[in-house]
Amino acid sequence: MKTLSRTCFGMILALSALPTAALAQDESSDGITISGEATVVSDYRFRGVSQSNEKAAIQGGFTISHDSGFYVGTWGSSIGFANGTEVDVVAGFSTEVSSGLTADIGATLYLYPGGGSDTSIIEPYASLSGTVGPASITGGVAWAPGGQNSLGDASAIYLYSDLGIAIPDTPFTLNGHLGYAKSDSGLGGPDGDLFDYSVGVSASYKALTASVSYVNTDWKKALGKEAWGADGAVIFTLGVSF
Repeated sequence: MKTLSRTCFGMILALSALPTAALAQDESSDGITISGEATVVSDYRFRGVSQSNEKAAIQGGFTISHDSGFYVGTWGSSIGFANGTEVDVVAGFSTEVSSGLTADIGATLYLYPGGGSDTSIIEPYASLSGTVGPASITGGVAWAPGGQNSLGDASAIYLYSDLGIAIPDTPFTLNGHLGYAKSDSGLGGPDGDLFDYSVGVSASYKALTASVSYVNTDWKKALGKEAWGADGAVIFTLGVSF
């Protein structure tokens, strides 16, 4: 099992906005929408690095959003360090800046109950997403500023892009992801650089979503790529929205 301090440094390279999923929505007349999801994954990979010691994890969360674009939410997962639990709290604002182009800005607070008083991390983020035919494209940035107790003097920035291509007249979507992390900690390489990527396919049926993907990073083998859970792996996911 990884120690807490090692995994927290791994999280510097792995912090980003919460994973997205197709969620069912309960909309009321006051403009408030509540959505949620529960998921089982064969390995909780966060920016390519396992947070569950390469074992299965149970995850879930919900979001409350308003027609104005403001939203708050929480998401949690079982993990392989701290006290075995990660809880994320997110708040932000999302709006359509032009036809088919949406901007999102906010911040995520990462909490590890029982892991001590110096384990929380806050990270602002911003992204743009749009559609081109059957393809949906998202590009974003997330920044973990230094000076936080859990990070010390280290800070990190993460750039990423996501691509989804829906196959017409089928429930299937092809998915791709590419991310780049730069950390003052120097983890993952001499300059603290780390690329992660994934390719996969997902399928939806009513409230159910299933996916399979291949995830990997360019973590140096000499620096313990396999020991850190940053090596290539096929990940299976089954989720339900409500």
